Amino acid sequence: MIADAFLAAAPLLVVALGGCLLMVAEAFSKHGRDEQDSRSSGPSADLALGTTITLLAGAIFSAGVWFIGPDQLPGAKILAPYLILDRFSLFFSFILCIGGALSALLAGGYLPEHKLDRGEFYPLLIFSTMGAMMLASAGDLLSLFIGLETMSLGVYALAGFRRASPRSTEAALKYFLLGSFAAALLLYGGALIYGATGHTDLAGIRQAVTAPVTSESVLNPAVLLIGVALVIVGLAFKVSAVPFHMWTPDAYEGAPTPATTFMAVAVKSAAFATLVRVLLEAFGDPALASWGAGWPPIVAVMALVTMTVANLIAGRQESVKRMLAYSSIAHAGYVLVGVVSAIKLGGDAQASVLFYLLAYTVSTVGAFGALILCGSRGAEAVSYEDLSGLGRRHPAAAMAFAFFLLSLAGTPPTAGFFSKFYIVKSAIGAEHYVLAVVLVLNSVLSAYYYLRVLVFMYMREPVPGAPLARPMRSGYVNTALIVAAVVVLVLGVFPSTYLEIVAQSALASR
Repeated sequence: MIADAFLAAAPLLVVALGGCLLMVAEAFSKHGRDEQDSRSSGPSADLALGTTITLLAGAIFSAGVWFIGPDQLPGAKILAPYLILDRFSLFFSFILCIGGALSALLAGGYLPEHKLDRGEFYPLLIFSTMGAMMLASAGDLLSLFIGLETMSLGVYALAGFRRASPRSTEAALKYFLLGSFAAALLLYGGALIYGATGHTDLAGIRQAVTAPVTSESVLNPAVLLIGVALVIVGLAFKVSAVPFHMWTPDAYEGAPTPATTFMAVAVKSAAFATLVRVLLEAFGDPALASWGAGWPPIVAVMALVTMTVANLIAGRQESVKRMLAYSSIAHAGYVLVGVVSAIKLGGDAQASVLFYLLAYTVSTVGAFGALILCGSRGAEAVSYEDLSGLGRRHPAAAMAFAFFLLSLAGTPPTAGFFSKFYIVKSAIGAEHYVLAVVLVLNSVLSAYYYLRVLVFMYMREPVPGAPLARPMRSGYVNTALIVAAVVVLVLGVFPSTYLEIVAQSALASR
């Protein structure tokens, strides 16, 4: 039993142990820590590789335990209800470790190039990943909050990692204050749910909600609904859903780009994992999941507004990084459509959500990684104008950026096309035709600002004397882009095969 428990928890334990070892390695490192040192004196070459290996080991253990089957490990239930080690959580652990590993590779090239090469970046990234894995596995409101804060505290520090930059400091402060406020709402909502049901574990909450009403019942419907609303608001903040998205553009723009990448993929994926589990397991009762008085219409409206507002504002941005930030918000709206559809379709809609998050992770890592590749110190790619003529001056960097932007836009045969296709298919299957139509229209609208980047790279000549982006050279960044590109193509060429695998991770199939 104990051996089974250790095996089931191996992904989390490997990441935690690797983080501790990296902290020790960084403490005894003889590399210089002065930000004015040359690029060769920093610790990134060793720590980036160590972080990548650690997180890849976590991904391998996640996949291994997934294929063994947690149901074959009786000891896996020892940690329940605080940590639920099922295929759903293992799938998200795999995504989170892959996203974290690719972000570490990007940092290995970016930090030395921009003279930010300080070793604390990597332990912060690893322990934030560990918190995200805890969050995705949480089966109790207490462990949910602990995982959320473990993830968030590290990300707050990563957002302000560029200490000499006022914009980075502002981004970290804004993210910290708003994030703390959202966490307080979630915690207060959990307290109200406990007061209404007498439980903090998701299974116990579900039993209390579905139990017949008697004279001895302690359930207070009004308090419960307020608690559910506050929990949804807290999680909506983490997924950057409108109107709880205001922190996202500033935080993404001010943070170092590898930290932005991690925020866009890991934080969002972990928050969606929790949102799906909480809504479907704890609040999936027909009364709370009804369109008359439950949470589905709230989430549906949030999805509509998130998609539309984000895409409209993204098209007005002059900063490429802010455009990608609003693009990330729009993708959250697309995923919310799948969450709403899961009430009626169950595992099929959940599979579309999981497939979308996997495709989104590698496509977003590739897009931010290509943006990193396109700019070196003193010649970064910030605005659209900075990219003018890049396709002729540096065709490889431009091609990489164009490829991942086309995947985010949903162009076949990339993973982005089929991820959107499956979400739309789920919405139609659940008879949410308005959501499906609005999603398709928004996807067409998003093509404007993605293709605008391609227009500047391939069809615009730079203004004489204007600053131009100059690509950097980094084996770490190139490796991350190659891995992400391969996954995007594999998912796009064989989508049905991987959708069938992903479907086995849905909560309904347990």
